[in-house]
Amino acid sequence: MYEKTYPNKRFKLTLQFLQKHVNLSDSILDLGVKNPFSEIMISEGYSVENTTGKDLDEERSEIEDSSAKVVTAFEIFEHFLSPYEVLKSIKADRILISVPLKLWFASAYRSKTDMRDRHYHEFEDWQLDWLLEKTGWIIKDRQKWTNPVKKFGIRPILRHFTPRYYIVYAERGINSKA
Repeated sequence: MYEKTYPNKRFKLTLQFLQKHVNLSDSILDLGVKNPFSEIMISEGYSVENTTGKDLDEERSEIEDSSAKVVTAFEIFEHFLSPYEVLKSIKADRILISVPLKLWFASAYRSKTDMRDRHYHEFEDWQLDWLLEKTGWIIKDRQKWTNPVKKFGIRPILRHFTPRYYIVYAERGINSKA
């Protein structure tokens, strides 16, 4: 049988996690502009709508007005100044979030040329869990994975053993609807 290949391990594992928790019949609001992974979701048969690139810290109407059944947020929450407010504005009952984990041996990512391309938060797993719980979400499943690179050095070796990505599937708590 033919198996599809993806540009990296993160996409393959993210897709497997998505397929475990989201049916093809579920509409998805993917936070962030159209990107390679939203294209993969569409090619797999999912109905995906992306936000248009507005600053979701300041303008959340696209989230608040969405009728999607599921919200996905793959490697975007670390870019928000206020992920708490973004989570509170979600109307869907289910969410999948993945974030890069804080690495003790590497600084937070910061583009020198693009002011929007910075990590304001690099989470430890317990911090994302706490943020979700505080905003009324109940975590149903979670997974971590490493991100080895084909380079030499101490940090590349540590990347073989240290989890880099954390993904969570959560459902809205009974009493937390806005």
